[in-house]
Formats: sequence, structure tokens, C-alpha cells
Amino acid sequence: MKTKPNIVFFFTDDQRFDTINALGNKKIITPHIDSLVNTGVTFTHAHIPGGTVGAVCMPSRAMIHSGKSLFHLKNSGSSIPAEDSLLGETLKNNGYRTFGTGKWHNGAEAYARSFTDGDEIFFGGMNDHWNVPVHHYDPTGKYNSLLPYIEDYIHKNELNYLNADHVTNGKHSSELFADASIDFIEKYDRDNPFFMYISFMAPHDPCSMPEEFLKMYDDIDIELPPNFMGGHPFDTGALKIRDEMLAEFPRDPEKAKIRIKEYYAMITHADHELGRVIKSLKDAGEFENTIFIFAGDNGLAVGQHGLMGKQNCYDHSMRIPFIFSGPGIPENVQNESLVYLLDIFPTLCELLDIEKPDNIDGISLKSALQGADQEVRDCVYLSYLDCQRAVSDKNFKLIEYVIDGEHTMTQLFDLKKDPWELNNLAELDAYSEKLNVMRSKLLELRSECDDTDAPFGQTFWNACKLN
Repeated sequence: MKTKPNIVFFFTDDQRFDTINALGNKKIITPHIDSLVNTGVTFTHAHIPGGTVGAVCMPSRAMIHSGKSLFHLKNSGSSIPAEDSLLGETLKNNGYRTFGTGKWHNGAEAYARSFTDGDEIFFGGMNDHWNVPVHHYDPTGKYNSLLPYIEDYIHKNELNYLNADHVTNGKHSSELFADASIDFIEKYDRDNPFFMYISFMAPHDPCSMPEEFLKMYDDIDIELPPNFMGGHPFDTGALKIRDEMLAEFPRDPEKAKIRIKEYYAMITHADHELGRVIKSLKDAGEFENTIFIFAGDNGLAVGQHGLMGKQNCYDHSMRIPFIFSGPGIPENVQNESLVYLLDIFPTLCELLDIEKPDNIDGISLKSALQGADQEVRDCVYLSYLDCQRAVSDKNFKLIEYVIDGEHTMTQLFDLKKDPWELNNLAELDAYSEKLNVMRSKLLELRSECDDTDAPFGQTFWNACKLN
């Protein structure tokens, strides 16, 4: 007899906060995620703290699994040191069977410490959704198999190697990971509760999904967002990174609509596969005893502000979907507390009455989940490499830019009046006092986050002298 609930954590790749039908986007089709919204608590102002590497998802995932804040990670989360506690490891040490499938971007050693079971494990950032190089679960934890392939087989015979032990040709990544999860559920025969981490590669590019899901959008009028631009009006320090090269300059409005449609269709396909996993839990009699978490690792611009990627501090890139649903969680609640993904680790510890490790930075959201009125944080600190720093308190956001050692730009947005972050108020006399208040908050959180202890922070703050 299980004394604790199961945990199923659905995690998507590059899914923005405003891509769920039940939360107001009536252009997107997400019936199964909608069901989690309707039966749980959605944190509508969930953020990532940013990134110290262009592949923002790598530190984002490391923060989830270690509970560490951005500037406390080692090597931007490419690996997680043995002395750092891990979510899966902590649950495993408290009687849980732990299963992990899909994208793992934080080193094989950390995966091996986290999971007692798994399958279809992808060690990497991105790949062809239809031919994903993956590993079966290895109880030794080595994951050192290599598959040979020729990248440019027309012009060369040079061998390259993929870190994988097999490829299932022609099966989409979302289906591959859902099938592995369903197989685990159907065969599970232990009394222990289980923790399942199901990490989709979708909707990360390349934007491809079964045709039936793209056709679902044939009769839906895709509109450009109000902040669509042909290009960003000034240098952010990340205008030529890989994500930004996915569309030509200036951005073409009609091509942007196609891109948004494909992005939505990928999310709808992932939603469908998520629904298959939920059905298998119901069929196995485990649904009622399962806490569900749904979240994304970062957002994506897809044309907003003339950007395509997530290497910026605008809401479209820093805010993410974040839902808790299941036994003991109130239904159909939207909580505006400012939270981070790294809060998941301590929240689960408190919900499950498990001792929280001392070396994690996140804040438990148990009180917020149960309806307490107090704010979790009064503001969040956001950053990207050594060129952008921001602070947001839900009402206003300040972004400062340093390019090539020079403090080049300040932006101040009234998020209540201007949620699309279009009207920069930083130079207006009427907002000079608010600008000073937000800069003081930025400096306060700079110290709390230990930003200046990190090389990227030192570079930024040596140029951006606000005090």
C-alpha cells in the first residue's frame, strides 16, 4: 500500500507561458494541459532566472533538478557536482522508484544518480525529432555507447559519433518518450510510489510534427502579436546567436505566421502524447493518487520584438507555464505569485513530508498552493550572459544592457498597461522615481543572487555602474 502519492512531471522544451488554451490563448489546442489547469493551481507569473550560456535550457534544467539558483550552478549546469543534491536522488532515498525519459541536458552522472528506471534517454540539447539518438536505461550509469554516422554523406565519408545506443527511425520524439512512459506504467508492480520525469523535446525546433496536428490549424486564423517586428531595434548582445538565424532579416510577417502555426501544432502534438500518459495512469488505477507537475524550461520569441529565440529578458522568453494538479491541490486556481522553476524541488519535499536538503536555494510553494495570500517573492532577477540584467515585480520591469563593455541601453516597462513590452519609459521624467526604485531593486538582488561572484556578472557590472 502506497503511503505517498506518485509524482508525474511533464516538462516541455521552449514552451512559452501564453500557449495554453485554458489560460486565455484561444488559438491553440491543448485539451489535456487544459485539464491540468482546471483541476490544479497555475502559477501565471512563473519565471526562469535566465541563462549563463546560449543554450538557456541547460541551466534551467540544472536549476530544477538541483534546486540551485543560476549563479550557484557549476559550468552553467552542463554537469551537476556530486556534492549537490538532486530531486530524483532525494525522492529515491525516500522510498520512490524514479523514472526518467526524454531530454537530459545535465550530464550522464547526474541522470544516473537521479533515476532507478528509465528508457529513451536523450543526452543533448536538440536533434531531429523523427530520429532521436537515445539510450536505453543503463544500470551501471555509464551511458558511453556511440553510434557512428556520416553527417555530409554526399561529399564526405568522415565518420562522426552520436552519444546513443539506438535510434528508432521515423518515430517522433514526443511519441517515443510517451511510449516509454506508458510502458513503465503498464509494467509497474511495486508498492513504492513512483516519480516520473517525462522531458519532451517539443516544441523546440526543428518544428516538425505528424501532419494531422498541423492540419488542426488549417481553419484557425493565426495572428501576429502586437509586438511583432521585422528586427530588434538595438543590439541586445545576442542578435546573431543560433536561434536568431532561424529566419531571415527582416522578419517576414507571413512566414512568421507559418512559424507560429508550426509552434502551436508541436505543442498540440505534445499535449496529445501527454494525454496518452494520463490515460495509462487512469487505466492502471494510479491517476487519483498522482500529483502532476507541468512546466516548460524557457519561453520563445517566435517573432516578438523581432526575435526568434530565448536569449533575452522579455516576458516571452523568461515566463513559462507552471502547473500543479492532484490530491491535496485546489482546483482551477490561478496564482500570480512570482516563482521560479527551482522552487519545484523544495515544494515537493514539503508536500511529501521529506526533509529538504540544506544546499538548495528554491522556496517551497506549499503555502501558495494551498491558498495562502502572502507573496512568495516581491520581484524576480533575470539575466542573460554578460549583456543583460533585469528585475520585474509584475507591475514594472527594468532591463539594462551592456554591449562590448559599454552600458548601452535601459528599458522600463509598465507591465500592467503594456504587457507586450513596447513602450520604453526609461527616459521620461514622469518615471524617473520609478526608474530609481527599480534600479535599487536590481542592485539588491544582484547581491542576493551572488551575481558578481560569477565571471559573467563581473563583466556586466564592471560596465553597468548604477550605484
